[in-house]
Amino acid sequence: MRRILIGLAFALIALPALAEDDIVLRGMGSFHTGGRIAEVSGKQVKDIQRVPGGPVSKLDPNGQFMVEQMYTQYFLPKNRKGKYPLLLWHGGGLTGVTYESTPDGREGWMNMFIRKGWDTYVSDAVERGRSGFASPDVWQNDAPIFLNFQDPYERFRMGAGEGSWNADPAKRKLLPGNQFPVEAYDNYMRQSVPRWLSTDAAIMRGYESLIEKVCPCVLLVHSQSGGFGLKVAELHPDKFKAIVAVEPAGAGNLDKAAALKDVPVLTIFGDYVDEHPRWAAYKKTAIAYGNAVKAGGGSFELVMLPEIGIKGNSHMMMQDKNNAAIADVIQKWLVARGMVD
Repeated sequence: MRRILIGLAFALIALPALAEDDIVLRGMGSFHTGGRIAEVSGKQVKDIQRVPGGPVSKLDPNGQFMVEQMYTQYFLPKNRKGKYPLLLWHGGGLTGVTYESTPDGREGWMNMFIRKGWDTYVSDAVERGRSGFASPDVWQNDAPIFLNFQDPYERFRMGAGEGSWNADPAKRKLLPGNQFPVEAYDNYMRQSVPRWLSTDAAIMRGYESLIEKVCPCVLLVHSQSGGFGLKVAELHPDKFKAIVAVEPAGAGNLDKAAALKDVPVLTIFGDYVDEHPRWAAYKKTAIAYGNAVKAGGGSFELVMLPEIGIKGNSHMMMQDKNNAAIADVIQKWLVARGMVD
């Protein structure tokens, strides 16, 4: 017994002490929601070799297939402060990785909000990442699209617009004061995944299956998911306590905005928005929707980061070098709305 106690004492001495900023969880995990069974028939059965050097087996493309399910991972801090779960939804051609580590290896918003005491749920939308996608036998009306290196650099306000990309890093043209970690741009492109243009209804169903399981909640959306989030909230306003829309590339339906009369909405845009027609148009759409929310008796606030002294932010502000400052802006707003104990 004495030897056992001595061994335990040395083991405890060897354990690292918990720092004040260590993430301590009471639980974590993942799950899939939604999906449907698709039937395929009339296709040719093939002989394939599944492993090099292995035996030949049949591949039957006919039958029933699970498709359009959605993957979510969650982290539950031991010291919970947020009154409701916080859902993080990503943009087009991306996955939940958007909110994890930044391309240059710093902490993303997922960790930051866990540290702030939020039960945090990060999803891969239908067709993306670990949610998977359906075969062309099921999604017959569309083919996936892929982004080249030039596209996000010029379109997401990292570079100075069209023509700012160059394969030679020394010849790339950055926006002045740009906050995106462009030295790690290759790592950003490693996050890129294919997306489809005809799966919006399936994506909506996936998000609805998630909120049915997890909410009431606070929702944070980005880019493409902005439209999805606001439309889902219009259909299920009782499931949402607050919505943060980060540079939404779309909005809800103006004639249904009054459904959010009890759901405060915060919309955030970064820098150089008005100098880029694409983003100026999205800003105009967001303001019009916000005005419709207010006209219906709800609350809408627009924050232009440069106007509060936070400058240089790209469309991917959750990965920018000053991402912590923006997370603090969001946290302060949520606290003011009574979302934090």
